[in-house]
Amino acid sequence: MEVPLTPLEFMRRTRRLHAHREAVIDGSQRWTYGEFFARCDRWSSALQRLGVVQGDRVAYISPNTHAQLESFYAVPQLGAVLVPLNFRLTADDFRYMIQHSGAKVVCVAHEYLEAIDSIRRDLTGVTQFVALDGAGRFDWLPYETLIANASPDFTRPAIGENDLLTINYTSGTTSRPKGVMITHRNAWMNSVGMLAHTPMTPADTYLWTLPMFHANGWTFTWTVTAAGARHVCLPKFDAATVFRLAREEQVTRLCAAPTVLIMLASAPAEVQHGTPRGVGVMTAGAPPAAVTIERIEDELGWVITQIYGLTETAPAISICEPLPEHASLPAGARARIKARQGVELITSGELRVVDEQGREVPADGTTAGEIVARGNVIMAGYYNDPDATAQCMGDGWFHTGDAAVVHPDGYVQITDRLKDVIISGGENISSVEVEAMLLRHDAIQEAAVVGLPSEKWGESPHAFVVFKSGHTASPEVLREFCRANLAHFKVPHGFTPVAELPKTATGKIQKFVLRKGRPNLSAQ
Repeated sequence: MEVPLTPLEFMRRTRRLHAHREAVIDGSQRWTYGEFFARCDRWSSALQRLGVVQGDRVAYISPNTHAQLESFYAVPQLGAVLVPLNFRLTADDFRYMIQHSGAKVVCVAHEYLEAIDSIRRDLTGVTQFVALDGAGRFDWLPYETLIANASPDFTRPAIGENDLLTINYTSGTTSRPKGVMITHRNAWMNSVGMLAHTPMTPADTYLWTLPMFHANGWTFTWTVTAAGARHVCLPKFDAATVFRLAREEQVTRLCAAPTVLIMLASAPAEVQHGTPRGVGVMTAGAPPAAVTIERIEDELGWVITQIYGLTETAPAISICEPLPEHASLPAGARARIKARQGVELITSGELRVVDEQGREVPADGTTAGEIVARGNVIMAGYYNDPDATAQCMGDGWFHTGDAAVVHPDGYVQITDRLKDVIISGGENISSVEVEAMLLRHDAIQEAAVVGLPSEKWGESPHAFVVFKSGHTASPEVLREFCRANLAHFKVPHGFTPVAELPKTATGKIQKFVLRKGRPNLSAQ
């Protein structure tokens, strides 16, 4: 009598119970759940006619549109694997991830057609290129035409809960992105956990301020549907648009990285005016500042809940769940607690903070250790990378690389990162990748990139560089060099020339010294 745990069950139930309810709003376009799922079925049928079979990978490069949302249903119900890519990356990044994932079909929004055209000759494994909204491109298949001409009928394969659902790429600590394998069971568990801790109903309206490609929109691509609530698509973040849509569509829920919270809190009063109070906001991606939480809750009347996790954990493994005793605390004290990463979700599994010997640290709020986890939301591994998989989870626990303390009430709080990943505006930036690019500049001998505090982005990349003898380059020149070779969000916000980089006796750069701020090192 058992059935597989899969987000496709949310689709089945909502189609049956809420087909008449408004489901998706994208600009002037609106669809009920019945209409939305009919489009998904037709796209599944079209993909099948294009040769997609169970196990094939289908890559997407798109902002938050109805077409991107449809991919989270149409591709999986074929037993195929969705590969939602970060649209902020470069053509070189796209080339690597499309080739590495073995994508058979690539679906691209009009803003990124030229980027893919520039590398199409290298994508020999791709059999079909689909323009999601690029009508008139003679060498791309038109998405809407394919849907309009497709039958709603297609062959439905048997799907197991441990089958692969998505491959989500994360830069990690090296310049080579890793493909995180998320199963149907992983996603179902995370979605149900979200609903258990932050309940939604058909009366709710969710605004897509969070990119859908980002860990599958923290699984809200399926969670909102499971509740029978409304999706409001937002292709490009803009504070004024967020507040307008919040008023016009009576938004009740959204997700946002801390940098987005800062932008919303800093918007002019006339932009914020009339915004509904009581909007539930889930934040993650970097530890938010307590003062930001306090501003959002005090000035807008919105309610902040922080979750913590990684792409590898589908993504949530802890939530800063409010306790009854928190309600009586002063606003500042309550905000400081909300800035913690919290406790396990009831569906995620076990989370511990351990020392180098694998022993749990005392819950004293001061002794730091590494966050490790095991349970239902942990990825199946890194795609085609058994060594990296074994390195982070070979002992039966997933090692996050994040250092944290445990408070006496059991709430976890991150204190630092063991990895050298910089999280800026919710995006992971590999310091190794940026350093490697800087070393390509003729004037640079050594480079170290770290994340320094940023009021707007949470933290931002900053480069410390040692110039070759007789050479120099201005920050403006270095910035333009990086912008020409990296995705723009990876470009360092500042450049500090130093005579030498702080190193250990074995020659390793001591990045913790650099993270303390611009160190008092003699400039050249």
